[in-house]
Amino acid sequence: MSELVFFSGTMDCGKSTLALQIAHNRSARGLQGVIFTREDRAGSGKLSSRLGLVTDAVEAGPELDLYAFVVERMSRGGKVDYVIVDEAQFLSPEQIDQLARIVDDLDLDVFAFGITTDFRTKLFPGSQRLIELADRLETLQVEAMCWCGARATHNARTVGGEMVVEGEQVVVGDVRGAAEAVGYEVLCRRHHRKRVTSATARAATLSPDVLPVTSG
Repeated sequence: MSELVFFSGTMDCGKSTLALQIAHNRSARGLQGVIFTREDRAGSGKLSSRLGLVTDAVEAGPELDLYAFVVERMSRGGKVDYVIVDEAQFLSPEQIDQLARIVDDLDLDVFAFGITTDFRTKLFPGSQRLIELADRLETLQVEAMCWCGARATHNARTVGGEMVVEGEQVVVGDVRGAAEAVGYEVLCRRHHRKRVTSATARAATLSPDVLPVTSG
């Protein structure tokens, strides 16, 4: 029986890599799928991983009806055996309903990948709806690590290395962006709560106020 599966985890835990692997494995068996994504770091209409792998995808803009897109492709003679959705947290709840309809009405497996909470630890609407509707929830086993070495559980938005907790829910950035630009970092709960990023931790370590003072 077909399923709607939601693979979730923090940034850097391999979600996009797994999505690409699933697509590769099925393609090697002669299966064809539709890959949707939204706001990928590689640009519009791309699915990419931090390992450097990239493939073409359909940009799932806010006006795109995912169910209608798949139906139209099939009605034109296109073969669709499964659906993959990366950055699923950015989809609207209505688009998540469309994914569920693909499973129920078209009998296709849908594999959705995304993070659950934003930089303020609030659920993304798309992720919330996936949690409500998914047949199966899978937490990725590759654990991202906080700068302190603990398991990272929270996503932080940074500007100039400083953690921020206000602003629009969706602002595209990257974990390797320029220091003065909007970036993202994974933190353990303790350091997310205290707003201590790797940059501010280094600054505190190097501050003369916390170094031992020697004479002569």
